[in-house]
Amino acid sequence: MAKQSFENPFEKLFQDMPVDMTAFSDVFKNSAALSEKFSNVVLAAAEKNAEISSKWTKDTLAKLADVAKAQNEPTDYSNAVTAFASESVEAASEHVAAFAEVAKKVQAETVELVLAAGKEAQAEATAAIKTATNKTAEAVKKTTAKAA
Repeated sequence: MAKQSFENPFEKLFQDMPVDMTAFSDVFKNSAALSEKFSNVVLAAAEKNAEISSKWTKDTLAKLADVAKAQNEPTDYSNAVTAFASESVEAASEHVAAFAEVAKKVQAETVELVLAAGKEAQAEATAAIKTATNKTAEAVKKTTAKAA
C-alpha cells in the first residue's frame, strides 16, 4: 500500500513569513508570572484556612473533654452539655468570621492582580500599536518614495 503524503498548503506560507517569536514568548512569561501570583494568593488562603480549621477542631475537642468528665450530680451533665453548646455557637461565629476575613483578603488581592494585569496589558498593547503604526508609516514612506 502506497503511503500518501498530506501537504498543508499553509505550511509553506508560514515558513516564508518572518515571525517575531518574542511577542509570544513575552505573553507566555507574563501569563506564567500572573499564574504564579494567583497561585500564591490561593495557597496562602488555603494555609490560613487550614490553620483556622485546625484551631477550631482542637478547641472543640478540648471542650468535649470537659463534657466527658464524670460528674457528681445528673444536673452537672446537663450543665456541661449546655455550656458546651453555648461555647460551640460562640466559637462557630468566631471561626466563620475568620474564614470570611480570609475570603475578603483573597478577593482584594485578586482584584489588585487583575487590575495590575489589565494596566500592564493596556500598556503593552499601546506600545505594540505604536510600533506597528511607526513601521507601517515607514513602509508607506518607502513605497511612496520608490513610486515617485
